[in-house]
Amino acid sequence: MPFNRKLQKFSASINEVEIGTGDKAVKIGGQNVLPFYSFDGNIGNGAKVGIEISDLGVEGMPACIQACYEGCTSFADIAKKAASFEGVDFLALSLEGGDPNGLNKPTDELIAIVKEVADATDLPLVVEGAKNAEKDSELLAKVAEVLAGKNVLVMSAKEENYKAIGASAGLAYGQKVGAESAVDINLAKQLNVVMTQLGVNANSIVMNTGSASVGYGFDYTLSTFDRVRAAALGQDDKMLQMPIVTPVASETWGVKESTAAEADAPEGWGPVEARGISMEVQTAVACLASGSDAVILAHPVSVSTVAKLVKELV
Repeated sequence: MPFNRKLQKFSASINEVEIGTGDKAVKIGGQNVLPFYSFDGNIGNGAKVGIEISDLGVEGMPACIQACYEGCTSFADIAKKAASFEGVDFLALSLEGGDPNGLNKPTDELIAIVKEVADATDLPLVVEGAKNAEKDSELLAKVAEVLAGKNVLVMSAKEENYKAIGASAGLAYGQKVGAESAVDINLAKQLNVVMTQLGVNANSIVMNTGSASVGYGFDYTLSTFDRVRAAALGQDDKMLQMPIVTPVASETWGVKESTAAEADAPEGWGPVEARGISMEVQTAVACLASGSDAVILAHPVSVSTVAKLVKELV
């Protein structure tokens, strides 16, 4: 009996969101089929891969990644080097040093770093906050202001601070806004609802629905992606049709598989760098296959590997 395959297309689609300006601007979303189902219909703009750098500079990176930035003496140098790696679609600057429970860098110091990075390259820029809702309210509002006209994506708008970040980034300065929730479809939808009620255009919102490294409760992450995408396409739920951007590097480079020295690791684990790259690539690919539209990685080899895979599948 012959197999007759039926197209699985949807009348609904994921919103298309553009980040950056000029020739290097990237668009994410836009598809009306399941991830990588190019045989069923339009997959939109294809998945995008970003590379993460930090306000902590080279010192804040794992040793094997530090080596990739040898010779860089300024944040501008780091940004230019990161932009030169194969497969990079956008830069993601993490302002983790601003965390009041950590280094607690002052806002003015962080803003100077943001401007230096933004001026160093013409790639689209994503800015992640300090992982502290109160600090991010002030910090990311300033980021949106100093980067006016650059069409950046300001991440880290949470339930506790979405009004401050949404009003400044999304309304006052016309930036894109990342709505961050904790691995729960209902929380993700509710945050999108209140953001749009605030006045932020739905086409200016992307979601960060949470992540984890493979092997660390990662099934919850994937099931959330699946449920969000199913509701967005199958049920035409407009409050879940925002594209998803997933920070992967911050999860994968902190687990024991990526950090344990060879002398301390179980037999057969292999070199630290190879393990870290493997964890990052596995996590990123699984995220993209389940519904994420863009991933943020750290190691240049991970970036090029995932970018090549995406190119082959689209």
